[in-house]
Amino acid sequence: MEALIKLFNRDLEKLSNEIRSFKNKRNLWKTEGSISNSAGNLCLHLVGNLNHFIGAIIGDSGYIRRREKEFESTNIDTDKLIALVNDTNIDVISVLKRFDSERLKANYPIQVFGEDMTYEFFLIHLTTHLNYHLGQINYLRRMLED
Repeated sequence: MEALIKLFNRDLEKLSNEIRSFKNKRNLWKTEGSISNSAGNLCLHLVGNLNHFIGAIIGDSGYIRRREKEFESTNIDTDKLIALVNDTNIDVISVLKRFDSERLKANYPIQVFGEDMTYEFFLIHLTTHLNYHLGQINYLRRMLED
């Protein structure tokens, strides 16, 4: 569990740094060519995803996900985005620190991909999902600002 905690913490901090690194804050909400999601929307998607699957499902936080808003919202202040990421990081780490590692081999309580999977598998999936979109955000920033 300690490895997962370190990975989520590291990569959510990277997400905050990526959002902070946009020199032109309007670029957070721009797309280019065939790219359909802005960095800002990808950030909101990651926050929603982790708050739902870790915060609400595992941690029983009461978070209600509105996935469509993750991709429809625009022009949210950079400081607000960074605060959302930082709050998500705190919540994710808090839930994972309380999680009994013995449960990693048990099935995650919902079938996200239409089949059973363990907590361990799904938590690893969530780290790779975070990194996939983190890479997209980094690419968009460099493409729009370099």
